[in-house]
Amino acid sequence: MSSPLDEAVARLAPVVTRTPLERNDRLSSLLHADVWLKREDLQVVRSYKARGAYNMIAALSPADRARGVVCASAGNHAQGVAFACRALGVGGRVFLPHTTSRQKIGRIAAIGGDAVAIVMAGDSFDETQISAVAAAAEIGAVVVPPFDHPDVIVGQATVAVEIIDQLGRPPDLLVVPTGGGGLLAGQLIATETLAPLTRVVGVEPAGAASMTAALVAGAPVTLDAIDTFVDGASVRRVGDLPFAVVQRRGARVVTVPEGQVCTAMLELYQSEGLVAEPAGALAVAALGDPVAVGPDETVVCIVSGGNNDVSRYGEIIERSLVHEGLKHYFLVRFPQEPGALRRFLDEVLGPDDDITLFEYVKKNNRETGPAVVGIELVRREDLAPLRARMEASPLTIEPIPPGSPMFAFLV
Repeated sequence: MSSPLDEAVARLAPVVTRTPLERNDRLSSLLHADVWLKREDLQVVRSYKARGAYNMIAALSPADRARGVVCASAGNHAQGVAFACRALGVGGRVFLPHTTSRQKIGRIAAIGGDAVAIVMAGDSFDETQISAVAAAAEIGAVVVPPFDHPDVIVGQATVAVEIIDQLGRPPDLLVVPTGGGGLLAGQLIATETLAPLTRVVGVEPAGAASMTAALVAGAPVTLDAIDTFVDGASVRRVGDLPFAVVQRRGARVVTVPEGQVCTAMLELYQSEGLVAEPAGALAVAALGDPVAVGPDETVVCIVSGGNNDVSRYGEIIERSLVHEGLKHYFLVRFPQEPGALRRFLDEVLGPDDDITLFEYVKKNNRETGPAVVGIELVRREDLAPLRARMEASPLTIEPIPPGSPMFAFLV
């Protein structure tokens, strides 16, 4: 008798892309290991979400399909549902927040075609979700959740099945980007029977560590606030079903700072020409620290998606520089006398230091008064001598630390 995983593999094989499993020479050399990338960024709709959405909708009874489906999402899940609806000839309604970019709206519409109607509702995902659930109840449609459904989870589990088949053996370590927990739970379900000795580690963004919070509390909890920069993996509350799988398997879940994710994104782009979205770079960002890799171990990182908006690269570079200790901001109070700015340039700034931001706080008090100054260094070690020159200067200079309320306006 076939298992739900076997059925999902057979159901998805003719529809979704069997994405490449590529060895990464740079990471392998750096970590003295055998590192591979599972390229779900090359999946249809450029993310793994097509697997779970299609598997759930395809498994519906004819009567449920006739009722149509509803989902709420402004990202990869919406595209996965749109793809499945069009492929299966099922009518769908995709609810999007009013803040969704025109680019995303256009892509969802293009993927879904006539099978999908787009409904704008709410200014946040939570508001949009409420509208979607209410509409589904009103019209009798089936809600397709992004991660908290057994068929969705099993659909995502097919990623691990492909990895083991392509590699020809189970990996020693499988690193999985984690948001609501559907992808992580799927890999745990697949490896439980196919690769019981494989270590599976989930990676969350530090600003949205909802699975970590759930494991500490012993049950899913709703976070008061999250950093949505890693939008594909930033959820306030993980799914009940994914959490149960993660807890039962005793899986390890770690967090990675958003700046470290940005550095990984830039390295993937500059070295491999790989355009990963922030969530897609999570697994790679965790390698070495906090996920230790043993010598000669076979490691697979899932690159979960490649739907990144190129307009975000300015912020990505900025966050990476701050994380690497190469970008710093200061509040400089200049004395009420001419030549103060010249002394700052001559006596405080180093020969290789670069001013990337200079803005007087008071617009009606230019040339004198306080200013916000951003300085980019060539080497992290250049910070100590810069701070020493600041201390010796008669100017009053205060660093603006990352995480402070004022810093939030700069990055």
